[in-house]
Amino acid sequence: MLPAVAVAAVAVTVVVAVVAAVPALRHRLSRSALRRAGARYRRRLELLGTDVRLSQERRLRRLLPPGTARGSEHFRERHPVGQRCADGAPGGQVPPLRPWALLRCCWGTDPLLQGSLLYLDTLHAAFPRALALRGTALLSWAPHHRCAPAGWSLPSLYCTPAEASSVPSRAAALRVQLLFALQQRALRVLEAALPAELLDALGALRCAWPELAQDLALGTLRPQPGLPEGLRGQLQALLTPNAARAAELRAECARGFEGIVRRLWPRLEVVVVGTAQGTEQLYCDALRQAECEGLPFYCPFYRAAGALLGVNLWPEERAPRFLLCPEWAFCEFLPCAAEEEPQTVLLGELWEGREYGLVLTARPGEYRCRAGEVLRVSGFHKQCPVVEPVRRESQALSVRGESIPEERFCRSLCRAVGMWPGARLVDYVCVESALLGASSGACAPHYEVFVELRGLRDLSEAQRYKLDQCLQEDFPIYKSFRFKGSIGPLRLHMVGAGAFARLREALGKPVPMPRVLREERLLQLIQSSVIS
Repeated sequence: MLPAVAVAAVAVTVVVAVVAAVPALRHRLSRSALRRAGARYRRRLELLGTDVRLSQERRLRRLLPPGTARGSEHFRERHPVGQRCADGAPGGQVPPLRPWALLRCCWGTDPLLQGSLLYLDTLHAAFPRALALRGTALLSWAPHHRCAPAGWSLPSLYCTPAEASSVPSRAAALRVQLLFALQQRALRVLEAALPAELLDALGALRCAWPELAQDLALGTLRPQPGLPEGLRGQLQALLTPNAARAAELRAECARGFEGIVRRLWPRLEVVVVGTAQGTEQLYCDALRQAECEGLPFYCPFYRAAGALLGVNLWPEERAPRFLLCPEWAFCEFLPCAAEEEPQTVLLGELWEGREYGLVLTARPGEYRCRAGEVLRVSGFHKQCPVVEPVRRESQALSVRGESIPEERFCRSLCRAVGMWPGARLVDYVCVESALLGASSGACAPHYEVFVELRGLRDLSEAQRYKLDQCLQEDFPIYKSFRFKGSIGPLRLHMVGAGAFARLREALGKPVPMPRVLREERLLQLIQSSVIS
């Protein structure tokens, strides 16, 4: 027989092993249950897609006061198309997840929960090892309330403490979250609410990797502006010294930053971003060409005005497209090509290849609001339209009524930058000369464009003129105004590295980058960073 001491030692070892396995076991059980719920809701979505008109009528009835629902035709007659939707919280706040919510979601209408379940099901189907315990690092700044990450229904996915996203300073929040991500060598997924947040976090890695390596080695979180001391202490308690990982970080950063993400996290399978449509693709392209070389990007959701509207069921495709779920909101569409005052059409009345302005009824009491976004119908999944967000109507440039759309200006700018040898566009923003006031001088109305570039230190006059020339070639109405002198020549400025990160901090909330500045304080900030 074994001595009593040996038996006790074996018993303690078994207990420790069981306790250590509990989080992993809980994660596996939760993951299995959530994936089953996601698969079930996906089958329900297939069924809803066989009659989208009926699904939309049901959704509208739930959004109207009891006893007032008489169908969509009566609703549209009674409520005219209103003003632009109020901005909602990006990503939505994290609600409590109760056990019966998983059952209710299969026949209820909780878009946030149903979207998260579809995300888990879709991600696992494309990347089978992506749902590992603590295998996802989150980069997200939400100073006023915690926003729901894509996989919020399975919290054990994340290695990032929830408190890190609520740090008042954006730069400090992203640096803290990056430090926790660096602790986990076995990451499977890198998730960012906005692609610019990932870009800026990796920019912090470029600039401050020696300090990050030291913090990793010592298990400390150094004081920094915008990080309250009490919160710093709480977060530091979650860190553990890791000299080996710090040495690896130093070695990989010394090799350069092309492909650094895959080298630091060799098991990483995918980069998940909360939005990647329109000009936000600029950041994804910059990351693909540099730090995230060789990694796929997946944008799982389409949101507008704070409402979740669609899901991307095709994570392997480079360009995101979204299936509009018929029971998440009541959607109407204004045809963009209509010559007369257009009437809205419903979800089941769209045409493939056409563009539409989005009109939303997503919350009780907010009826028929213009979302300010234009969508292109790229196809159908059963009767559900599959769409690609094209542009934000508020980001058009116009000083004489010419109205140059956001996405077409971006294409012209990228074409001009492509003519400058070695240059790579990182970011840009525009200003209409009216915002400049007297500082613009006694010249005709014009655009001023601020760009951040890699591979170029200065801009020649010939290079500056290229953008104006490209705009004239791409927009005949702009060329006409330029020929008549009604619009003055475009003025192009180059800003230093980090200027746009400071601009995003100054915005005060996590929103997609505005491409046309409307506030003087933001204009002054970007002007102070001009280097050429």
